[in-house]
Amino acid sequence: MSDRARSAELTALQAALAAEHAAVYGYGVVGGRIGAARRTEARAAYDAHRARRDALTLEIRDLGGLPVAASAAYALPFPVPDATAAVRLAARLEERVADVYADLVRAATGARRGSAAAALREAAVRAVRWGGESVAFPGLAERADEPAGAAGAAPSASASLSP
Repeated sequence: MSDRARSAELTALQAALAAEHAAVYGYGVVGGRIGAARRTEARAAYDAHRARRDALTLEIRDLGGLPVAASAAYALPFPVPDATAAVRLAARLEERVADVYADLVRAATGARRGSAAAALREAAVRAVRWGGESVAFPGLAERADEPAGAAGAAPSASASLSP
């Protein structure tokens, strides 16, 4: 792999890790507001994002990178006062994670590309389950008004979950 390709892959891995950090935070909010009927689903998504976050951290270290740290807090894209808003937030989180994994699919090679594609698929399926809507090509920036990778990709004191 060329240095340029490795750098692009590492950058995409870092963006995916940042998105997973944001998703873990966001699901903390979802879990505090979600109704009992969907609490198990929210917990499963939270656990899945934590597992992806941990795997990405190891992959970045294996490539010689320093994994991006999570922010202490993230700005939510809208207020989440109740279970209905929590469901909307969960769908939004998954859509954004799918966007970032689409970027990683483009940048990655080999087994890492397959893993990124699986993560993209999982996020897209969860987005549909939460939001009830599907997208023909999940994760493609061309299908949305927001840029790919907008899931809180740049952790900072003012990190945001909103576009």
